[in-house]
Amino acid sequence: MPAVKRDIPLTAESQNAARTLNSSQVLATLPSEIIKSGTTSEESVTAGVSEAPTESTVKNIATKFENVGEEIAAATGIPTWGVVAIFIAVGAVVLGICFCCIRRCFRKRRSKDGKKGLKGAVDLKSVQLLGGTYKDKPDMEELTDNAEEPDEAESKQSEVKLGKLQYKLEYDFNSNSLAVTVIKAEELPALDMGGTSDPYVKVYLLPDKKKKFETKVHRKTLNPEFNETFTFKGVPYADAMNKTLVFAIFDFDRFSKHDQIGEVKVPLCQIDLAQTIEEWRELQSVEGEGGQDNKLGDICFSLRYVPTAGKLTVVILEAKNLKKMDVGGLSDPYVKIALMQNGKRLKKKKTSIKKCTLNPYYNESFSFEVPFEQIQKVNLMVTVVDYDRIGTSEPIGKVILGYNASGTELRHWSDMLASPRRPIAQWHTLKDPEDGDKKD
Repeated sequence: MPAVKRDIPLTAESQNAARTLNSSQVLATLPSEIIKSGTTSEESVTAGVSEAPTESTVKNIATKFENVGEEIAAATGIPTWGVVAIFIAVGAVVLGICFCCIRRCFRKRRSKDGKKGLKGAVDLKSVQLLGGTYKDKPDMEELTDNAEEPDEAESKQSEVKLGKLQYKLEYDFNSNSLAVTVIKAEELPALDMGGTSDPYVKVYLLPDKKKKFETKVHRKTLNPEFNETFTFKGVPYADAMNKTLVFAIFDFDRFSKHDQIGEVKVPLCQIDLAQTIEEWRELQSVEGEGGQDNKLGDICFSLRYVPTAGKLTVVILEAKNLKKMDVGGLSDPYVKIALMQNGKRLKKKKTSIKKCTLNPYYNESFSFEVPFEQIQKVNLMVTVVDYDRIGTSEPIGKVILGYNASGTELRHWSDMLASPRRPIAQWHTLKDPEDGDKKD
């Protein structure tokens, strides 16, 4: 008889034992390679779970860093917090450098893209409009429309105001003389440190300049009132038509060269000398190489007179901007000092020769014995001469001081007499030498 199968109920313990037997039997039936590779579902699940970061892994990393820090601290002798601070600082520096590099790269790319856009950009509408204007307008209108207007600021800067001068002219046909009155000047520029000037006026006729007149110096003013009249005698009307009257205004300076503020030139052929002329004129800037008076150069020297000893001391200090006398554009200047009385030379002295210069420096002293009763009867002639080894030495210019001098020369002489025992230094403008002085 066949055996009858019965379902016997299993307890919980028997069920667990059966499950463990089934799993062990299944594992036994699997190949050994699959078991070693760990590709079973259970191991793969556990591996996936272990790959995700957990709190334990973070703690492990932190502990590792702490251990490394403690090891470095023990090796270097630096406390742990110091090591941590150093790591943080190094990391910040590295991040900053990376940020700067990235920023520069982006800037370069933007600039390149912008340049490419400018080069390639063409506005077709503007091209069409330009074409239409070229067709509609003639050439002359284009030139006038496109011409740039002068800048008002530049024109104002170019028009520098030097002030204005009032004068009066009266010509006497009977005596062939021209009376010139310098009335006043206004709005002169300030050339001194204190914001003022010490102006005076030189009056002469071009082209000869044989006779020159000077007004008095007015101290510390920009609006001087002169009211001085000078007379040019022996000027026939026909000759007057070929002459130009010049008013040259200077700023007086005792210890340096007098600065020329400006000038007014009046061609006599352009005015009616039959009438009395009184008018204002604007001062103009000096023409040529520093003006007409500065073409020969300037010299500075001091005068000192001791009345009790009857001793006149002349110290030749220096000269500037001398006229070029040699072929190479220079000169070999020296200075002659002559004491004159009634046109006769009483004594003569010379300085040393300064080679190849237009601005010589001497600082050489010379003394003359002049009694007090004769000091008002003598003249002092200072002449700058260009030395020539082969030919004759030629005078460049001269200055004459004394009782019958005029202008700055008379003022220097008067200041010397008014301040005995004191050296009085002053600059003088060289004047044309006379023909009789050309021999050394």
